[in-house]
Amino acid sequence: MGAVMVWTAVRQTPTIDEPVYVAAATDYLREHRLRYNPEHPPLGKLLIAVGVAVADPHYDSAYRGTQGAVGRHLLYESGNDPWRLMLWARLPVIVLTLLCGLVVFGFARGLAGTAGGLVALGLYAFTPDVITHGSLATLDLPATAFTLVAAWSAWKARERPRRWLPVAGVALGAAVATKMNALAAVPVLMLLGGLAAWHAGRGRRVLGALAGAAVVAGVAIAVVWATYLVLDPRLGSAPAGALPEAGELRGRLADLLPLPPAFRDGMRMQFGQEDLPWEGFLFGRLYTGARWYYLPAALLVKTPLGLLALGGAGAVALLAVRRLRPAAPYVLLPPAVLLAAAMTGSRDFGTRYALFVPVFLAVAGGCVLRWPRRRAVPPAVLLVLWVAVSSLRTFPYYLPYANEAYGGPARTHLLLHDSNVDWGQDLGRLAVVLRERHRGERVWLVYKGSGVPAFYGIHAADPRRVPEDQVHGVLVVSDSAAAKARGKLAGLIASSRPVGEVGHSITLYRR
Repeated sequence: MGAVMVWTAVRQTPTIDEPVYVAAATDYLREHRLRYNPEHPPLGKLLIAVGVAVADPHYDSAYRGTQGAVGRHLLYESGNDPWRLMLWARLPVIVLTLLCGLVVFGFARGLAGTAGGLVALGLYAFTPDVITHGSLATLDLPATAFTLVAAWSAWKARERPRRWLPVAGVALGAAVATKMNALAAVPVLMLLGGLAAWHAGRGRRVLGALAGAAVVAGVAIAVVWATYLVLDPRLGSAPAGALPEAGELRGRLADLLPLPPAFRDGMRMQFGQEDLPWEGFLFGRLYTGARWYYLPAALLVKTPLGLLALGGAGAVALLAVRRLRPAAPYVLLPPAVLLAAAMTGSRDFGTRYALFVPVFLAVAGGCVLRWPRRRAVPPAVLLVLWVAVSSLRTFPYYLPYANEAYGGPARTHLLLHDSNVDWGQDLGRLAVVLRERHRGERVWLVYKGSGVPAFYGIHAADPRRVPEDQVHGVLVVSDSAAAKARGKLAGLIASSRPVGEVGHSITLYRR
C-alpha cells in the first residue's frame, strides 16, 4: 500500500484543493498566522507542513491574492519545483494512512482475533478511495484516521477508562481540529465514552458515565484550543477576505461553542458555502442543489464489491453474535451518524466526504470470522482477494475507480464527477500524451484543476472563446467539465469524435 501511494503521489499533478492546503501550510510555517483557508481548522495542514518544511520552498509572504492564487503562485511562479514540493507535502499523509491501517488491524484483531485483523487490514489496504486520498495532501484521510482512533480508544476504555478515555478525547479533538465535519462525531464519541465508563464502573455508574463523556469532550476541546494556540499564540490572525453572513440561528450556534474564535469564523464560512447553489452530477444527470441520497449512491459505485459484501456481513455479525454485540455501537454508530450528517450537505462533490465509511466497513469486515470459523474463512479470503484484484486492475488510476458492477474506472465519468473521477490529477500525464501522439497539432483545452498547463508544456487555447467553426485539431476536455457542459462546450463535444483518454479523467476529441 505504501509503495502504491508513493507511486501515485509522484505521478499525479496537484488536485484542485491541494495547492490551497500547501500554501496555507507554508504560511503557517513562515508567518505563524491563520490567514489562508480559515474555513478548515489547521491541524491537517500542520501535518502537511512537516513535509513542506523538508522541501523548504521559496515563499513570498507579501504576495496578495485569493488562497487559490497564492497556491498557484507558490507552486508555479516562485521558482519552486512543484513535483518535489507536492511529493514532500503528500508524504506525511501517506505515513498517517499507513499508521491508520495498523489501527484498523488492531481494532479488528481485538474483536475477531488475528485472522479477523488481517482480513480488515487487507480490505483497508486495497480500497482505492483510501489509497487515493491517503496519497494526497488533503484533509479527508487525516480526519477519518483520527475519528477511527477515537472510536477504538473508546472501545478499549471499557477495560481501562482512565488510560483510554483521554486518548479518545485527544483523537476526537485532532479530528475536529482537522476538518469541520468531524463535529458530528463529538456527541457520538461522548456517548461511547459514557458507555465505556458505565461498563467499567462499579456502583455509581450514572455518575461514571457522565464523567466519561465529560472527559472525552473536555480533552477534545483542549486539543482544538492547543492546535490554534500553537500556531498563533495571540489568536490575532485575520483571514484574507471578509467572512460571509451566517443565518441568525447558525451564527448563534457557532457562538455557543467553547472553541477558538478562529474556529467559529471557519464555521461561518462553511455555513456561507452551504448556501451557494452548487451543481451535482449523479448517474449521468446534472442538477443544481443537493440530493440526500447522493453519498450512499456514490459509495455503491466507488466501494469495492468485496468490501461491501464483507462489511455488510460484518455489520450483521456485530449485531447478531453475542460476543460482538457490545462492540457494535463503537464500530457502526460513528460512520452512520457521520454519513447522516454528510448527507445533509449541499456539495455533492465526492465520496471523500464519507471516507470514514469504507474504513469502518473494513473493521466490520474482519468481524465475519466470529461466525463459525470453518464456514467463514474461505468466503472471507475470496472476497479479500476480489478486492485486491479489483484494486490492482485499476492501478495506477485509483481516483476514478468504480467497481465492476458499474463498469470499472473507464466508465466512472459517465456516473459521477469532481473528486470521484477528475480532480485535476492528470495534467502531467496529458502533457506526455500530447507530446508523444499529437506533436505539432493545434490543441484546445478545457481543464478543470489547479495545475498550470503551460508549466507542463501544454500550449492550448480555450475553445469557448472563439467561434465554433475555428476550433480544429485536438479538443481536450476534463471529464468533470464535460459532465457539466452546456451551451457552446456541449455543442463542441457533440460535434467531435473521441480519439483517446488520459487516466480515465480527461477525454481527447478530434475536430
